[in-house]
Amino acid sequence: MDDPNAASPPRPPDCNAALVLADGTVFWGQGIGAEGEAVGEVCFNTAMTGYQEILTDPSYAGQIITFTFPHIGNVGTNREDIETTTPPARGMVVRNPPTGPSNWRAERSLDTWLKSHRIVGLCGVDTRRLTRSIRDRGAPNGVIAYRPDGCLDIARLRATAEAWPGLEGMDLAKEVTCRQTYQWNETVWRRDSGYGRQAAPRFHVVAVDYGLKRNILRMLAEHGCRVTVVPATASADDIMRHAPDGIFLSNGPGDPAATGDYAVPVLRALIRSGKPVFGICLGHQLLALALGGRTQKMDKGHRGANHPVREEKTGKVEITSQNHGFVIDRESLPLGVDPTHISLFDRTNEGLALDGRPVFSVQHHPEASPGPQDSHYLFQRFVGLMDVAGRK
Repeated sequence: MDDPNAASPPRPPDCNAALVLADGTVFWGQGIGAEGEAVGEVCFNTAMTGYQEILTDPSYAGQIITFTFPHIGNVGTNREDIETTTPPARGMVVRNPPTGPSNWRAERSLDTWLKSHRIVGLCGVDTRRLTRSIRDRGAPNGVIAYRPDGCLDIARLRATAEAWPGLEGMDLAKEVTCRQTYQWNETVWRRDSGYGRQAAPRFHVVAVDYGLKRNILRMLAEHGCRVTVVPATASADDIMRHAPDGIFLSNGPGDPAATGDYAVPVLRALIRSGKPVFGICLGHQLLALALGGRTQKMDKGHRGANHPVREEKTGKVEITSQNHGFVIDRESLPLGVDPTHISLFDRTNEGLALDGRPVFSVQHHPEASPGPQDSHYLFQRFVGLMDVAGRK
């Protein structure tokens, strides 16, 4: 790896963009998407499909995404495969320049789409080298910058990266949550008809939006739920006045301990209500905090669509979609809180359940679209808990 004290490398020919890390390492390339610069935590994602869903996942707020798969952009973009209207990612780094789109659903090229959302992109980078650096040394702060004339002030960009405080201690849920309560009844996409509508719901779910993905809402609607979405800052009274059959805690970005300052007291009240509770990702971590556990920052995080997770009760191994940079300290979980799933990559916690209560959560994303679909059964488990609670 580059010597942090060495002079910045000269700009190679035909390079007009760069990723500058806080230690002074520079990755030169060609700019795509929007001109400008952005600072964030540099992470990598190993998924081979779903780049549009990844770039629009609110959990990526504050991050510059490196795709390890080299052929990003080949299927173009469309108006359907998005997880939120305003993409939260700070930037995108890829190996190969995106080709023209080749897919019957494509409406725009990735380059045009990035420009429309003011996302800075960088291609022509040795993403294997960058990924190895993140793997071995942890996720660094960095600045991604693109100017057509290639005139970049590397020293200033490095100083910006060094000065950025990082995600630890940062509450980003308030930045990506909805501003007001709304209703949702759209179901999953089908080739012959597109998205459908839930016309005869059996249950009413209140979803707390810490950075909610639309495909989570679609999966809830697909399983017979009418969904009311409330902001991350909603109080327990705000949530319970909707008379829910169950409560869903969404994914989201940032440090769960920071979001927990206002979320944990609410979750403790919701647990006492006796209503079924299902959390994923940040919702899983916040639930653990509410139950007395702790969270900690990971060196590189889990991001991709090929992560093996084992359900401890059955021994079943699921291939899962993941996106998180914080994790529950499994040794901190108190008695009565059962670890239910474990990562087969590094044995970190991937799920929990509360003894004697209809409360459970997972770290991974069971709604994954596109796939894998191994964990879809968790939505049925949630529906089953609401069914049992309704018959008591």
